[in-house]
Amino acid sequence: MVYKLKEPKTAALIFGSGKLVCTGAKSIEDSKKAIHIAVDKMRGLDEEIPHEFEIKIQNIVASANLGKTLNLESVALDLENTEYEPEQFPGLVYRLDDPKVVLLLFGSGKVVCTGAKSFEDAQLGVEKTKERLAELDLI
Repeated sequence: MVYKLKEPKTAALIFGSGKLVCTGAKSIEDSKKAIHIAVDKMRGLDEEIPHEFEIKIQNIVASANLGKTLNLESVALDLENTEYEPEQFPGLVYRLDDPKVVLLLFGSGKVVCTGAKSFEDAQLGVEKTKERLAELDLI
């Protein structure tokens, strides 16, 4: 089931297993707030829903701009751990091991970081990528 909240503007995906996934939040605080609102609403229908539960941040998505255009074909040739199939998707996929994140690099210089467990991991992933691209003279 999908439960949409107006404030914070999020969607709660509610599964029969009892798990709930919050999407669309602009911050970790908004995500936690939305989860509590959704659980409180469900508790109105089923009083047996526990008051104590664990919230895990599984995937933070962040965007950034490197401030310079990228030649993605050159990046794909020189940078390790990349996938680039422009006929399928206009971005280059770059996987980092530390932090364990995936970055989507676009020719415009814009970057989307996915898979981060914290804001700091997302920020570090973008910073390391920018440094590595500079080392290889790709920006």
